[in-house]
Amino acid sequence: MGINDENDLSADLQIGPTSLGMVRIFVAAEGQEIAMDFDPEEAAEIAEEILAAADAAKQMKR
Repeated sequence: MGINDENDLSADLQIGPTSLGMVRIFVAAEGQEIAMDFDPEEAAEIAEEILAAADAAKQMKR
């Protein structure tokens, strides 16, 4: 499956700080759980990438 492939899979997404000062992205879907920890600088870079993708998607809708 690629980033541009549609599917009917649903997942829960949680994002928050950990007690060790990391940022955790936690994904749960179909009995699988994935926890990804990032230092705050990496998390900020990911947030920038998400915002850039959202802006690009908005441009495609126009």
